[in-house]
Amino acid sequence: MNLILFGAPGAGKGTQTGSLIETYHIPAIATGDMLREQRRAGSALGEQVKGFMDRGELVPDALMIDIIKGRLKKPDATSGFILDGFPRTVAQAEALDAMLDQLGRRVDAVIYLRVSRQVLIDRLSHRYCCRTCGAVYTFTPQQARDLPRCTTDGGELYQRPDDRPEIVAHRIDVFLTHTAPLIDYYTAQHKLENIDGQMSVDAVRADITRRLSALRKGAGSR
Repeated sequence: MNLILFGAPGAGKGTQTGSLIETYHIPAIATGDMLREQRRAGSALGEQVKGFMDRGELVPDALMIDIIKGRLKKPDATSGFILDGFPRTVAQAEALDAMLDQLGRRVDAVIYLRVSRQVLIDRLSHRYCCRTCGAVYTFTPQQARDLPRCTTDGGELYQRPDDRPEIVAHRIDVFLTHTAPLIDYYTAQHKLENIDGQMSVDAVRADITRRLSALRKGAGSR
């Protein structure tokens, strides 16, 4: 299946990706992780996107489209993919449709994790990551005063620059302004699966699984 996992920062996209990979045996293509890796590597691309990411702004469409196009051509993505963080604008969605059409493919479903603005701010402002393995943890302000080590590899935990409270609010506003119109775009294509992202992790996973199973059965009967 060719899937898009869609939602504001902090909606839980990364949390749900693992189960989708296990179920459908297709790669997750998380543009945020790709861009952060380029920054850590000090590449030319990393330098190009650094300012946009630190300010919580969207990376320009032309640059993102080139990045995704190259990734989708890799062998592991030929049988399907899970896009996380792309498209973020209608222009990117149109470019993705055109790109896939050239490859004789299409987006099968868009999973939208719907979460309120305040819940998103609370989640992201309390999020910490392991510098070594990237594992994600949530701590209250009191707990954050004396951070533990990563339970996976003992790595140091830190708060990403774009998870600072003042940047978080801006990132969410950018999503609402530029990315939310994609809801209408994919609804018009009858591809949007609107999921309550404020349910428990297991409940969200079960809802996604149920909906995608129904889609596959429907496709098989046609």
